[in-house]
Amino acid sequence: MPAAAEPRFASGLTGLTHAEALARLDEVGHNLLPGPDRVPVWRRLLEQFVHFFALLLWGAALLALVGGMPVLAVAIAAVILVNGVFAFVQQHRAERATEALRDLLPARVTVLRDGAEQQVTADLVVPGDLVMLDAGDRVPADLRCIRAESTLVDTSTLTGESIPREAGAGDPLLAGCFVLQGRALAVVEATGAGTQFGRIAALTRTDRPETPLERDIRKLVRTLALIAAGVGGAFFLLMLLLGVPAADGFIFGVGVTVALVPEGLLPTVTLSLALGAQRMATQHALVRRLDSVETLGATTFICTDKTGTLTENRMNVVAVWTPGGAAEVEARGYQTSGPVTYSAEGARGPVGRAVAVAQWASTPPEDVEGRAVGDPMELAIWALAERIAGEGRVAGEGRIAGPGAGEAAAGEPPARAIIAPPAQVLAHLPFDANRRMAVGVLADRLACKGAPEAVLAACASVPTGTQAALKAMLARGLRVLAVAEGPNAGWLGGNRPHDTPRDLELRGLLGYHDPPREGVGEAIAACRRAGVRLAMITGDHPTTARAVARQIGLALPDSPVLVAGELPADQQLLAAMVDHDGVVLARATPEDKLRITQALQSRGHVVAMTGDGVNDAPALKLADIGVAMGRSGTEVAREAADLVLLDDHFATIVAAVRQGRETFLNVRRFLTYHLTDNVAELAPFVLWALSGGRIPLALGVMQILALDLGTDTLPATALGAERSGHRVLDHPPVRGRLLDRAVALRAFGILGPAEAVVEMVVFFAALWVAGWRRGEPFPGGSVLAAASGGAFLTVVVMQMANAQACRSSRLPAWRIGLTSNRFLLLAQAATATFVLLTLLVPPLARILGQAWPPAAVLPLALSGVPLLLALDALWKRRRPRQTTR
Repeated sequence: MPAAAEPRFASGLTGLTHAEALARLDEVGHNLLPGPDRVPVWRRLLEQFVHFFALLLWGAALLALVGGMPVLAVAIAAVILVNGVFAFVQQHRAERATEALRDLLPARVTVLRDGAEQQVTADLVVPGDLVMLDAGDRVPADLRCIRAESTLVDTSTLTGESIPREAGAGDPLLAGCFVLQGRALAVVEATGAGTQFGRIAALTRTDRPETPLERDIRKLVRTLALIAAGVGGAFFLLMLLLGVPAADGFIFGVGVTVALVPEGLLPTVTLSLALGAQRMATQHALVRRLDSVETLGATTFICTDKTGTLTENRMNVVAVWTPGGAAEVEARGYQTSGPVTYSAEGARGPVGRAVAVAQWASTPPEDVEGRAVGDPMELAIWALAERIAGEGRVAGEGRIAGPGAGEAAAGEPPARAIIAPPAQVLAHLPFDANRRMAVGVLADRLACKGAPEAVLAACASVPTGTQAALKAMLARGLRVLAVAEGPNAGWLGGNRPHDTPRDLELRGLLGYHDPPREGVGEAIAACRRAGVRLAMITGDHPTTARAVARQIGLALPDSPVLVAGELPADQQLLAAMVDHDGVVLARATPEDKLRITQALQSRGHVVAMTGDGVNDAPALKLADIGVAMGRSGTEVAREAADLVLLDDHFATIVAAVRQGRETFLNVRRFLTYHLTDNVAELAPFVLWALSGGRIPLALGVMQILALDLGTDTLPATALGAERSGHRVLDHPPVRGRLLDRAVALRAFGILGPAEAVVEMVVFFAALWVAGWRRGEPFPGGSVLAAASGGAFLTVVVMQMANAQACRSSRLPAWRIGLTSNRFLLLAQAATATFVLLTLLVPPLARILGQAWPPAAVLPLALSGVPLLLALDALWKRRRPRQTTR
């Protein structure tokens, strides 16, 4: 930050004075992360009741109240309230991402002021303060280290890397990181919004992209609402032209509008998404935004990390090459015993020497379950050193330690003797981006380990066979660490930490293997069948990344391997390069993820991006689906994501994609169910209008509302719990709209008209049974109420059959299995109970304007069930030849 470079923010080793600290606090402000733009709760709640769909329903409620139908007005208002509360709760959950960043800063900090140690709250830390850090402390601001004593820092909150880094004089210490061991004295360079943490917090405040479901629902609601209002208004004008009194025409128009507005659509969608989220939770995937459930099903490109997601993040040294011989190690986990196979009788000494040069740490600590914890690469070296030492002890006693162990060669020292005790390491210079190696300073020599290209460049000569061995290890997908040592004759690395040692002697190459997770290959194959493209984004060497990608089946024969640092700045060129199935991006950073997400989205992809570090948060939030690691990831990444993997397994993403597709299909199922009912509800109004008001309404406005809320909502919700078949991942993502040609044809052209015809036949049959004949005036009173009850019962019975038919878009209802959806059976039982109550309980029947129909028409009403199922089966039989996904 510019402020950090200004002399006025400098401080002596006695720290700032109290007056200086107060002055700087007034100038730069408190050490707080930028909070979200707060919108009052009342305003956010109010917004849920004034959007387009809500305003239309408010208008319908007002018209119903003016038209003398207070019960209808109250019912519509209740629907608006339910929808608004659901939406408000969803929005409130999404506001915690930036708050999680704030929680990662420490509460109190030890600073030097007026020459003495003082405890202050973190928000009072200012640039120029001297901060004292001990093991267990969290870094309160962006600092620059002045002195360090064996300081080891966990940077995973910012980078997502599980490997801790050692900090020395002059090294930066960024806000939010942990001090794992040692002590440090550092000066504050930036606070609050000026820290890297603060910049990330500002990025996470950007708005999330609109999900495909949100777009579809918004368009669908507007379309249906405009149609309902337009048809209602047209019928009102028609009534006026026919000479119907304005009051009656007005009530008629309200009834038509209510009949066509799917009042229960939004809460049904929300409940279906909630069921999908609940199912994902049982599969170790936690959904943080309900609408993300459906977005997963529309995913067309998954960008995944390698370590910990595709692999186990459990490093093992499986190969060692030295100029004096090589060794192969059978290892899984940090086992300190097991076979080591040497290439030659005298190879154990050189191999042991190479491992000794690399081993600087003592016995690692253990967690509460007794497992070794720490840097996975260091743990792997420690485990191999223990194996070799064990071989030396056993061989010295005349016993064979294991395959390939053999006796120690003549004159060869025991393995433990060549393992340098950690106490001999006088200073440890951590891995540096410029030096690209770590250096251990011993009494008379230097021990180095790091990137092969850097270590080999520091050697006086490269032994024959080194490059071939390196290429062979990389081709196997191993991460390679080169180790070398040399004399410590006046090397000033301790004073100039970026100096690179010279004239080293190469001791060997260590090849690390991170085994693939179980089931990853099958999950990748499932993605390919589902038409979802894959990209692996990793910080590994390109050769290693390519080998791992091929090993697990992610990379295809023609898949490119790109180095992130060589990617073009132009977004269109970048998109063309990365938009390939199986692409591998090596040496990538969290910032690269953000660019890759934007590039793929510019080509129309629905992108799922994985991440676990704080720097991943902007990319996770920008992606259509941000996927965070629940076990190894940071809280910031989890809060910025839409989906959290509780087991960090790539296969869980695929399971979530499957559930997302099921949810999308379920939304289409109950949308078909809703729209079919709307046709049956509208039919009586159409006949009334065409007859100039001579044919009485078979269904009244209150009956229609009872159908929408009392009999449709529960079965529609139960359709949201329908399980799709095993073929749900055997086709590309459904990129069409919720209301497409197939849904419209099925609802408006087949199922809806079938319900309407049978409904009106039952209505006229009930009148005929009561004595009415064609040409006579239509009766009223109890006769009309019974006929209306018959029409109401017919619609409900056929809707129950329709619910069974809508469970599949391919199979007829009788081939699905009646009992496979228990929720639907319970919902239909509740529906039947509701219908009986509204027909048999006089007060309820009077409110709806209906009565129990004549017994003679009941068989006719029930005949609608086989008719509807037969028509649906014929449509499904023809549909595969007419439409494809």
